[in-house]
Amino acid sequence: MSRPGFLLSAWPWRSAAYLLTGAVTGVATLLGIVTVAAVCGALAIVLVGLPMLVVVALSGIPVAWAERRRVRLIDSNPVSSRHQVPAAPGLWAWLTTRLREQATWRELGYALLLAGLLWPVDALVITVALLLPLSMVATPLLMATVGDGHEAKVLKQWPVTTWPTAFGVAVLGLLLMGLCAYVLGVTAGARAELARLLIASREGELGAKVVELARSRVRLVDAFEAERRRIERDLHDGAQQRLVALTLALGLARLDAPPGPLAEQLTKAHQEAGKALAELRELIHGIHPKVLTDYGLQAAVSDAADRCVVPVDVDLELPGRPTRAVESAAYFVVCEALANVAKHSGADGAQVRGGHRGGRLFLEVRDDGCGGADPSVGSGLTGLADRVSVLDGRLALTSPPGGPTLLRVEFPCELTKGADRSA
Repeated sequence: MSRPGFLLSAWPWRSAAYLLTGAVTGVATLLGIVTVAAVCGALAIVLVGLPMLVVVALSGIPVAWAERRRVRLIDSNPVSSRHQVPAAPGLWAWLTTRLREQATWRELGYALLLAGLLWPVDALVITVALLLPLSMVATPLLMATVGDGHEAKVLKQWPVTTWPTAFGVAVLGLLLMGLCAYVLGVTAGARAELARLLIASREGELGAKVVELARSRVRLVDAFEAERRRIERDLHDGAQQRLVALTLALGLARLDAPPGPLAEQLTKAHQEAGKALAELRELIHGIHPKVLTDYGLQAAVSDAADRCVVPVDVDLELPGRPTRAVESAAYFVVCEALANVAKHSGADGAQVRGGHRGGRLFLEVRDDGCGGADPSVGSGLTGLADRVSVLDGRLALTSPPGGPTLLRVEFPCELTKGADRSA
């Protein structure tokens, strides 16, 4: 409405159409409620009660359905339905789902408000802000047709007997129509906002978007972990086996070759193939270690501690296994923390402890190094925090200058003892 071209655009007429259809919908809703009440009153006493309550409760659903489509006349943002999909097919599942939803009762409240109060307001605004200015603009036409060029009545009240007066009233009607266009826009916008608040509040839409974002984030994490496992499996079963076969072939060729330049070249090739195989195994282990898949987080953390150049004590007791995503994230947090200890801390020893209580998996990595860890200098702590936050976890770091350094991470999760775990 703040744009200069509002009066010449279609928005005033769209606002008028919204209010006009609102009045029509309100009248139809009122007639429907009166009809339902009359039919239920005419039935036997045994049929009045719960069936009537069900019919009345569900009467707001079609009204809200129509309102969501009417709002499109003046609001480019669609009003989505807050109804849930029934858990099972059939009429009974649909009824029970709808009667338990808050959205159903909010829509019923909107239907009652529309039938009792809103539609008269819509009709009054349409009459005052649209029909009255239009009747003034049409004064010369009325004088030429109905009054035979002698007389016309403005708003059926004030007679106009001269043509200059008739055209003056028409010009005044045009000016008043421009002013009333803003009245229509303001009223229609307020009505649409009230309807959105009652049948689909912005808080509800925001909550639904947050839930969907959380679900999509979990799906992305699951897809990422599945892709990691696929790459690890392909490298382990494909490229690694070919390198093993190549190493064996070069070793046999070196044994069969006579002493000389050819034997020396085969020896170098055999050594390079062995180095490539060792690097590939380290790469596979870094992508997704097999010990983590087969034996769980406790064994994988112990294996990572054994491979660390700094002595590491492990105290990790878990009665079960967390979900795959949490297990993988926890393992790589520990690995990254131990890598930082080995590269930057100058520590003589480190400890990894953890457990599960209160529905949360917690891990702590402590070292007796120089401290002063700063995420802004490329220590990988920012990436760790991002990885933890994706799973709704928390990461805390305490590293004063001079040490010691303590990294604590928590994940909300439940442990399972079976092999079947959801990702």
